[in-house]
Amino acid sequence: MTNEIKLKSENPILKKLKMLTVCDYLIILFFLLFVFLTFFPIWYVVVGSFNLGKDYAAGGVYFFPRVWSLTNYKYVLSYHAIWKGFLVTIGRVVLATGGHIIVTFMVAHAMSRPYLRFKKFYTPFMLFTMFFGGGFIPYYLVLNLTGLMNTFWVYVIPCLFSVYDMLVFTSFLKSIPEEMREAAIIDGAGEFRIAFSLILPLCKPVIATVAMWQVVAHWNNYFDSMYYVTNPDLYSIQYVVKNLLSATTVEGNTTLSPEDMENLTGQTISFAAIVISVLPVTVIYPILGKQFAKGFMLGSLKG
Repeated sequence: MTNEIKLKSENPILKKLKMLTVCDYLIILFFLLFVFLTFFPIWYVVVGSFNLGKDYAAGGVYFFPRVWSLTNYKYVLSYHAIWKGFLVTIGRVVLATGGHIIVTFMVAHAMSRPYLRFKKFYTPFMLFTMFFGGGFIPYYLVLNLTGLMNTFWVYVIPCLFSVYDMLVFTSFLKSIPEEMREAAIIDGAGEFRIAFSLILPLCKPVIATVAMWQVVAHWNNYFDSMYYVTNPDLYSIQYVVKNLLSATTVEGNTTLSPEDMENLTGQTISFAAIVISVLPVTVIYPILGKQFAKGFMLGSLKG
């Protein structure tokens, strides 16, 4: 009786631990090591950003700040190019992502219809552009000829359509019952009304998926600013951060006292700039994470 009582009162977690084999413990250890190696570089940057620059230069700061300081963040937030970069990048993300979803959805809606004329020609043509591109120089020449160089729209117009995202949309649209379209047609709805009033609201999971891809891609992109923009007022946030990372000296800043300027180093300023630049995406991702996972599975399994 006493043994039975002990077994019933035993913690279920302890029961599961006793059932684990040596191989199970090795797998757990491997994944714990993997998590540490993935998370530690991020933690290292955060720790450096909150440490006093002069003290950090002495070395030995890895897991926790040795001398806490917000001076690095004060300098970065008082750097005018940071705020301009944020405005440019936010505008780019909103316009480019919204336009991309609308244009890609419209093409996907047409490609999902069996009665689309010349569909057999469109499909291989678009797939070819998905795997083969003209290269950097032809792309540069096209942007120059169309007048997009050194303008804000160089961030938006070339990114309005993606063949891969169109295929994700198309596979999702094909899973929608045809009876819904037929009922709308009987009620007198046209193709645009069906697409935007009936079909588009059903695409929330796949919209969240594509939107997340686009937001992360546009937010992290600095090549466009580096190659196609020469006006500093049009630099994206990541290109501004890149310039801070490559800076070897700390330039004067009138908003900080001379004492604070002496305690700054280029490395800790770079860490603070990195944290600030990735913070918005870090906040947005959990909001769309549930829809992102759902839309990704629907887009990949249904077709």
